[in-house]
Amino acid sequence: MIVHTLGGCAPAPLAHYLKALGILRLIAEQADPKARGWWEGERFRMATVTPFDEIIDFFSIEYRPTPLLAPWNGASGFFKTWDEKTKKLRKSKNVDALEKLLSLKEHRWVEFRQSYEIAMNAVRNVLKEVDVSKLSKKERGNLLILPKGEGSHFLVADKDDDKANIQRSMMRSFANNIFYRSAIVDMGEDTPSYPSLWGSGGNDGAIDFTARYFENLICALVDTDKEITTSWLISSLSASPAKDLLTGKKGKVGQFLPGGAGGANSTTGVGSQDDTLLNPWDYILMIEGAVLFASHATCRFGAINKSRVSSPFSVSGQGAGYASAAASDESGRGEQWMPLWSLPLTFSELKRLLSEGRVQIGARPARDPLDLARAVARLGTARGISAFQRYGYIERNGQSNLAVPLGRFHVPDRTSPVLSCIDDLEAWLDRLRREARSKNAPDRLKMVERRLTDALFEVTQHPDENLRWQSVLLAMSNVESVLRTGPGCKAGPIPRLRPQWVQAADDRSPEFRLALACGLQSSGSRRDGTSFDSVRRHWLPLRRNGFATTGNGGQMRIQSNPGVVLQGRSGLEDAICLVQRRLMEAAQDGTRRPALVAARKAAARPSDLALLLAGNVDLDRAMQLARALMAMDTWRWASDPCPPAGSAVSSSYPDDAWLTIRLAMLPWPLPDGRAIRSNPVIIRRLAAGDLSGAYKVASQRLLAAGIKPNARFAAAGPNTARLWCAALAFPINPNTAVEFLNRIDANNLKEKTS
Repeated sequence: MIVHTLGGCAPAPLAHYLKALGILRLIAEQADPKARGWWEGERFRMATVTPFDEIIDFFSIEYRPTPLLAPWNGASGFFKTWDEKTKKLRKSKNVDALEKLLSLKEHRWVEFRQSYEIAMNAVRNVLKEVDVSKLSKKERGNLLILPKGEGSHFLVADKDDDKANIQRSMMRSFANNIFYRSAIVDMGEDTPSYPSLWGSGGNDGAIDFTARYFENLICALVDTDKEITTSWLISSLSASPAKDLLTGKKGKVGQFLPGGAGGANSTTGVGSQDDTLLNPWDYILMIEGAVLFASHATCRFGAINKSRVSSPFSVSGQGAGYASAAASDESGRGEQWMPLWSLPLTFSELKRLLSEGRVQIGARPARDPLDLARAVARLGTARGISAFQRYGYIERNGQSNLAVPLGRFHVPDRTSPVLSCIDDLEAWLDRLRREARSKNAPDRLKMVERRLTDALFEVTQHPDENLRWQSVLLAMSNVESVLRTGPGCKAGPIPRLRPQWVQAADDRSPEFRLALACGLQSSGSRRDGTSFDSVRRHWLPLRRNGFATTGNGGQMRIQSNPGVVLQGRSGLEDAICLVQRRLMEAAQDGTRRPALVAARKAAARPSDLALLLAGNVDLDRAMQLARALMAMDTWRWASDPCPPAGSAVSSSYPDDAWLTIRLAMLPWPLPDGRAIRSNPVIIRRLAAGDLSGAYKVASQRLLAAGIKPNARFAAAGPNTARLWCAALAFPINPNTAVEFLNRIDANNLKEKTS
């Protein structure tokens, strides 16, 4: 086997990717059945028993072009239009190109002529004979006329009414040719559907892909000097320089080669619509590769919904996951992800790969790029696919549709179990995206939704990076910050999260551990270990599993709730407000203890509290993470907690004065049964910046319970006092309380050890 490096074939642009597939297909079908191809870096490599010189001779002399015909299009070369002035049919270069191909007698064109006759019979079954001279100008303007007839009598088709009928007749006539039958158009449920790869049925605006294919075949194989066309072919395969390339209208490629589309701003000089440059062999081989992407109608979203065309690895568009993403990128043509494989594949193996390109996420097909990214991330290296080149069929350069490269998605070497965490968000993301795409959605909702999707794309590529998962949690918190104000509230709050989110996002930082302690705390636990009265109600106005709202339809509003005290602007202020609110509610129900109880294996650690009080913790980040972690499923956490990694043994402790205040604000009695009655004055004075006064009251509370603190007084500035108050929002467990007690009361430690 001889290994050829095809420098002219690359994953991007789309034309060069399809060219690689076309070369492998034609070589395997017509010259060397043992040929294999694969991607290595940014180039395509092919192994054959055929030397490179013989490959050049094959394309120049023996290559049999695929008879790709689309007679339902007006510019397909099958039809002409009526010229009112001359009372004759207008001359069409597309018709001339097709007729010239059909006049060729070489063996390579036999299949082309046979397919044309089959297609012509299929078209005649639909058309009707009409005297075009007797029709009005408006009626003639909507007709497609076969250029064969006598006088003014011709077989004609209506551009609008007969297009689908011609397609149906073509489907029946070419039933045995899977590539031709379903590559350009597919008749799902007898209704035509158009793969985005082929525009709207083989054309994109005024450009008919099949007609341009005819023109380039004539240019490369018939009309051009052999020396020039050979240089074109070598250049197409190896990316070597070539001269006399096609420019102007002859060089137009359509959506496949955005850089060669021409137009204003396409060059550094003065722009023009004719600033194009095309190697005819590039276009020919691109079309030969595109027919591999045969489409099939598949029923998505259940049997009761309409079927839509499903090309390999195609999904709806999503303006996220790449730098230039915008909502306007989400066109109806969607996206297609082109597979890149690193293992040598034969043509039959490649066909099988593309025919099985229906990606599932769980029990349903992937519907959008994020679904596809999640599914691919779970595949590992199945089928030898190493990456996907993402393409979006997007309007650019005015109203031109272009296949825009949107980045590379690498398939991980192994699957990561934490990716299943994203399943928790599936239904919520659908609702959120729907709300963000609604007519009256504010820009801030669109922005936070896009940032969340971007973060999820990143985490599918880097599932083992904890900070990527934290970015998702932070983005979800930002989404809720917008939803709680009203816009998009129908999407609902973050759904219940599985405990594995902690494992995925744990970066072993004090911010994350403190966020978990704050987010999972509640008023207490039931007998089964589950908590009740979560602090989440102080962040969101909740009712059951959704927002508490008033009104219906467009008049729906979020209910005001005095218990919602967290604002999401300052971590320090939110932590203080949380403590104040819980203490106020404790005074109302007579318990006089702030109901802030740590969840199982989620209590704050002394060393983290020491860092917080020393000002070495990003409190804003910790509280923002806590707001997202409030959505944790408490029942699943109680049955199978996933505490943060690392040793729970503390190496440092907060200041003894703060330990005194902490013990004076416990939500439960000490393990030895001593109850310390809380006093709201402590919190009020700390919040007001009076640390000395707060400590005095706290030490009195401890003395009343038989505990004698070491420190007689404490003093610090207002900012420190408020930070000490905020630190009370992070709960400790009874064992930690005993450690604190032993540090501030030496007598208690002596009694315990004696």
